[in-house]
Amino acid sequence: MSIKNPLEQSVRERLELYFSDLGESEPRDMLAMVVNCVERPVLQVALEKSKGNQSKAAEMLGVTRSTLRKKLQAHNLQP
Repeated sequence: MSIKNPLEQSVRERLELYFSDLGESEPRDMLAMVVNCVERPVLQVALEKSKGNQSKAAEMLGVTRSTLRKKLQAHNLQP
């Protein structure tokens, strides 16, 4: 399987390391873990690039401003 997207490749490599570190343990809630780990920095970068303008950040992310605010609150990123 050939992965050309560098971000996708990076996630795949990190997941392989995650499984290696788990050893014999079974993973739990993997998708939620990955989404949570990725969502926070994506929100932070969108806010930085929009200079804190939530409307612009929401547009960049393809979500409503209301959804953005909920996600910021969930990640404890509310100003």
